[in-house]
Amino acid sequence: MNHIQEVAARLRGLRDALELTAEEMAHQCDVSPEVLAAYESGESDVPVSFLHRLASAYGVELTALLFGEEPTMNSYFVTRAGKGVKVERTAAYSYQDLASGFQRRIMAPFLVTIEPTDSPLTLNVHSGQEFNYVLEGEIELSVGGHVTRMRPGDSIMFDSLRPHGLRAIGSTARIIAIIS
Repeated sequence: MNHIQEVAARLRGLRDALELTAEEMAHQCDVSPEVLAAYESGESDVPVSFLHRLASAYGVELTALLFGEEPTMNSYFVTRAGKGVKVERTAAYSYQDLASGFQRRIMAPFLVTIEPTDSPLTLNVHSGQEFNYVLEGEIELSVGGHVTRMRPGDSIMFDSLRPHGLRAIGSTARIIAIIS
């Protein structure tokens, strides 16, 4: 089973465990029932922003939804270099969770590897804030209709209720993304 199908199964399982209708969960997470159905069927990749919103709304750990593992630490958690839980989100994005074992997180830090693509930007919207720091490569980032290019050492923090998306320009890029 590929990762999209695994996340879809965990979404269905959570909704069943909470005894919620698709309409109730969709409303709580601010998506249409059709979008939720696409996520639960595995027909559509589930954005991390949606999973973060879902985890916050229902008091579950983001790590459990993404990776099927429950965090165990509540005072501190060390992630050694190259050892964060990894997941290929799409052909262009790979996430490495940098705090997967920490319980009740109020932010989610990821090392994101972005492959260049000619596809149009996919925009996301979620509650909270987001911080991106470019480690290597160059990215094009759109926030609320404003597009900017960023290079290593550049960072941005923004209200993630504004439609936003990014892509690598020219070669593979790596960023630190922190979602609250």
